[in-house]
Amino acid sequence: MAKVVVLGAGDIAKLAHYYFTHDSEHEVVAFTVDREYLKGDIFLDLPLVDFEEVAKRYPPGAYKMFVALSYARMNKARAEKFYRAKELGYELVSYISSRCSFLTDHPVGENCFILEDNTVQPFVQIGNNVTLWSGNNIGHDSVIEDHCFIASQVVVSGHVHIHQYCFLGVNATLRNGITIAPQTLIGAGAIVMKDTVEKGVYVPQRAELFSKKSDEIEL
Repeated sequence: MAKVVVLGAGDIAKLAHYYFTHDSEHEVVAFTVDREYLKGDIFLDLPLVDFEEVAKRYPPGAYKMFVALSYARMNKARAEKFYRAKELGYELVSYISSRCSFLTDHPVGENCFILEDNTVQPFVQIGNNVTLWSGNNIGHDSVIEDHCFIASQVVVSGHVHIHQYCFLGVNATLRNGITIAPQTLIGAGAIVMKDTVEKGVYVPQRAELFSKKSDEIEL
């Protein structure tokens, strides 16, 4: 069992604490944030410390770390802290829910956060610092490179290659055999049928307000 310091003090850090506590061999012992975000010295009844002081109070030889940040700036905010923690000497732990179907033999990278009801099929490769929120399907032989965030209920078909720093919104669907270029943003509900371009933004048509009221429609 590893003793873990969680970097972050927001919703994702709160969830990370829950998952590590209830469904892992690790123990969360403290939280850390940059000084500008310090609001007291306690979070979830555990010490909250300045990131500049964390290595002194929780040395990398005795503690590990998990970076619990969002997809801000196309995952770059999380990636920056990932690399900063590595520079300090920390090993970064990953969480894989016991309630997901994890069928690949390839080990995940560091600082991954794979929640319940994901289906990760055989031969899938997942890099460092990847978040798979709940309920996704990652098809066989697909590759997810470092620093990606895949929201809930996303369908990634087989043999898809997702490059670094991508974001896939809720209910997006990717057909088989395509390549998602670096820093692609795929909006909620988008259906992607061919390769994307680097830094491309792909959004579907949004629902429109119909002219009739609901009580004027016969169901």
